[in-house]
Formats: sequence, structure tokens, C-alpha cells
Amino acid sequence: MLSYDFMQRALIAAMVVGLVAPVIGVHLVQRRLALLGDGMGHVALTGVGISFLLQTTPIPTALVVAVAGSLLIELIRVRSRAAGDLALALLFYGGIAGGVLLSSLAGRTRPVSLSSYLFGAVSTVTRNDLTVLIITSVAALALLAVFGAEMFALSIDSDSAAIRGIRVQLMGALLSALAAVTVVIGMRIVGLLLVSAIMIVPVAASQQVARSFRGTMMGAVVIGLVCCVSGVTAGYYFSVPPGPAIVLLALVVFAVAAVVGARARSSAAARRSRRFAESDVS
Repeated sequence: MLSYDFMQRALIAAMVVGLVAPVIGVHLVQRRLALLGDGMGHVALTGVGISFLLQTTPIPTALVVAVAGSLLIELIRVRSRAAGDLALALLFYGGIAGGVLLSSLAGRTRPVSLSSYLFGAVSTVTRNDLTVLIITSVAALALLAVFGAEMFALSIDSDSAAIRGIRVQLMGALLSALAAVTVVIGMRIVGLLLVSAIMIVPVAASQQVARSFRGTMMGAVVIGLVCCVSGVTAGYYFSVPPGPAIVLLALVVFAVAAVVGARARSSAAARRSRRFAESDVS
């Protein structure tokens, strides 16, 4: 598999996605914004349609459009929680409709296809794509490293974060922008319709067994890396789409983690009950 250049690029891109997506996703899950990635994926699809129409490079164009959409959502959310939910729903519908319409208009002059962006296509990852992905990922992780403490406080309790002097609106906008960046990073490997899953499912799986925010993040990164690399490898050897394979592997890990976590919690509760019973007897 590694003798092919396109598979080398695909595996590197998969590792980048597996690392970055759960790191951003853990903050989204903590803030109850698990569906934000889906909205960003639909907005990014409009960016892909614009790139087809203007004959520009898809990833940078989708990145600009997705980040702009994320900032618009956060601006509306600041004014009203209900309006923010409505804005997210409208972007869901408008984003995918705009992407399909613009791609159709571009298709009148030259052949275009959205399938590789909707469901991922490892063979289409070029050197330029990989360079953009790596640079963008490093920038996203650097921002998270600088503002990680503020984002953690915002994820736990936004009101307490505001009292502590943290710029809640700015941090919220930055997190939304990072989510948009992550969606664009993953669209070549997992696809825009499924990329949100690799941001959320590894976090959900890690939560079943982890006991802290940091532990959840580290576990989610491990799960994301393993699932992304395994999914791309399975796609090569078994001729299956890598995007769905990655997501299904992550769901299997979640199911196993849920069982293990439930048994661990049950055992811990039984031990506590025995200790209480022994203390009452003594």
C-alpha cells in the first residue's frame, strides 16, 4: 500500500484528521454543539460549488466560506439562543442547496462532481491539498494551545468564564471557526456529510471510560487516529469507501467503550455499596 504515492498522502491526511478533529470536537461536545460540524459541512459545500464556478482551488475557497459561515452563526447565537438554532438550521439547508446549485451552473461549461467532497476520496488528495491541510492543522492546534484554557472554561460554564474576565464571545467565535477549519480539513478523507462524525464519535467513545476533560481529549485523539488510519487501510485492501469505513469503525469503538464503561461504573458502585455496608456494620 505504501508503495503508492497517493496512499502515502491519504494516510498522512488521515492522521492529520484523526488528530485535529477530536481535539476540536471535545470542546463542541462539552458545549452541546455536536451538530455544528454538520452545519459547517453544508456551508463548506457551498464553498466547493463556488470554487467550481470560479475555477479556484476547492479547499481554500471552502475554508473561507465555512469560516465566514461559522462566524455568522456565532454572531446570531450571541443575540439569541433560539435564533442561533434557527440560523444553524437555515445554513444546513441553504449550504447544501447552494453547493448543488452552483455546481450545476459550473457543470454547464465543464464536468464537475460533488461526490468526492460529499463522501471523501483518498485518491484525490494532491500534494498541494496535503500542504494546505498540514499548515491549516498546525495553525488550528497552535490557536487551541494558546487559548485552550479560555476555551476549556467556556466549555464548562460560559457565565463563570465571563465573570472571570474571559472574552466569551471571542472565544465562542474562535471555536466555531476552528470547527469550520476542521470540517474542511476532513472533507477529502471522510467527506463533508460524515466529517462531523469523526469530530464527535471518538469523543463520545472516550467519555465512556475517561474521568477528566484531558483524559477524554487524549482518548478521543487515540481513537480518531486509529479509526482514520484503519479506515483508509480498509478502503485500500477491501475496496470500500474510506469515509464510511472510518465512521463505522468509530461507532464500533463507541459501542465497545459504552459496554466497558457501564461495567466499570457498575463495579465501582458495587464496591462503594459494600464499603458502606461494612462501615455500617462496624
